[in-house]
Amino acid sequence: MLAMKKFLLLTSLLLHFSASFAAQDHAALKETVTAFIKQQTAGLAGKVAFSVEPIDSRLVLDDCSRMEAFLPAGSQLIGRVSVGVRCLDAKGWRVFIPVQIKITRNLIVSARPLSSGQTLSAQDIAKQSTETMQDEGITDEKRVLGKVLRYNISAGTIIRPEMLRASYTVRQGQAVQITLHGGGFTLSNSGIALNNAGPGESVQVRIESGRVIMGTATEDGSVQINP
Repeated sequence: MLAMKKFLLLTSLLLHFSASFAAQDHAALKETVTAFIKQQTAGLAGKVAFSVEPIDSRLVLDDCSRMEAFLPAGSQLIGRVSVGVRCLDAKGWRVFIPVQIKITRNLIVSARPLSSGQTLSAQDIAKQSTETMQDEGITDEKRVLGKVLRYNISAGTIIRPEMLRASYTVRQGQAVQITLHGGGFTLSNSGIALNNAGPGESVQVRIESGRVIMGTATEDGSVQINP
């Protein structure tokens, strides 16, 4: 009889403990991460594929009524990344779940070997479906056409922004028109450019007095001076 009473008491205690502690379902964690990734990658160019890595079965967390996924500072949703999930309940917790993200994009590549200083035309480029785990490449032809290569590349090379520069509209030794816009007035002068520059790039100009001033090259080959 005594043994039976002890058994019933132990059973009661175990049931009470089980009722007071409910472990967080790992499937809900995965669903939270999945929904977050879908939302955050919805606007990316290309086709996104991802997989949430299995959560360690030994991980035991308090059941949470309000969970929120987040991306750690400095992280990007591409390649292998850890997505955080935090519990917003009073006794909250935080956990990080590894995810693999791949993006398939139609990237701009060189259609043939190209030389440094070459201005790119439609015949020089092609599109290639590429699966990548890095944020690289260009998908819009408008960002490539008319730009100038900084160095030689072989056929099939993925063209990246750092490979390109704008065509020079101002060249070293060229006579240029200088314009200064102020509050309600405009001043014009002329001078000699001391360096090459594309639209929006800085250019030094020597004016008639011998003074050197700094301005910004424009699309039409003139130089804009900001007061």
